[in-house]
Amino acid sequence: MAVLGAISYHPIVRVHIGPLSISPHGVGIAVGFLIGARLMVPAAERKGMTADQVYALLTRAAIGAVIGARLAYVANHLSDYESIGEALKVWKGGISLLGGIFGAIIAALPKMRDERLSFWKVMDAAAPGIALGIIIGRIGDLIVADHLGKATHFFLGYKCPNAPTASPCLGDVVHQTALYDFFDTIVLLAVLLKLRQRERYDGFLILVFGAWYGAMRVVEDFLREDVRHFGLTGSQWTALATIAVCLSGLVFLRRTPRWGRWDDTVMPAAATSADGAEAEQKE
Repeated sequence: MAVLGAISYHPIVRVHIGPLSISPHGVGIAVGFLIGARLMVPAAERKGMTADQVYALLTRAAIGAVIGARLAYVANHLSDYESIGEALKVWKGGISLLGGIFGAIIAALPKMRDERLSFWKVMDAAAPGIALGIIIGRIGDLIVADHLGKATHFFLGYKCPNAPTASPCLGDVVHQTALYDFFDTIVLLAVLLKLRQRERYDGFLILVFGAWYGAMRVVEDFLREDVRHFGLTGSQWTALATIAVCLSGLVFLRRTPRWGRWDDTVMPAAATSADGAEAEQKE
């Protein structure tokens, strides 16, 4: 009965159009990034940012996401590569979602500071968009049958087809962790959209996103077949660090952190000028 209830379909690992070979996985990531960006822009504008500022950040974030996603994957699978040249061949597959998110943030940081934008306002505006981008990206994963996990009798397991899959299908029916992540992130997106309807301190939404999605990844990766370091995958170690930081902020800090509030840097100068003018009047 478990096998009969399993999900079964033939994946489409590559689509060939003339000389081109296109991966639905890559298309899903690209479309997810673009649609997630569209969700971010109105939220950012409500927080005082312009669309031009947001798109400038997103341009840098896109580059950082590619670099971060590849670096994180290679770092977790060093034994798979014999040379730096092999590690740089991102088109052959192998990226890390969490690495991509952190790479995007790091690449956009200098521009945030130059534009005197609050890191926390930017990230709160981005949080639902990141979740939406993950959801769409996971559709690409499902099309190519990627992130297949351990053998299972779970009714939502994936029955291995007699066809190529993007990741090894090691069993008759296996966990399809991309499907679990897809559904979990839909719930997370709904929660974020609900939470942002009420005014909260800057940073609240991104802290909720980090704690929630990090917890999801820790659980899901126990079902994956992947390289492990001290019993956990690289994504699990990253997720645990993210959970620790985000939960600390939500439980103990409960306000906007002092770091990254670059939109407030003008205020001390203005206050100093006002104090100086008042002092001159008293003299």
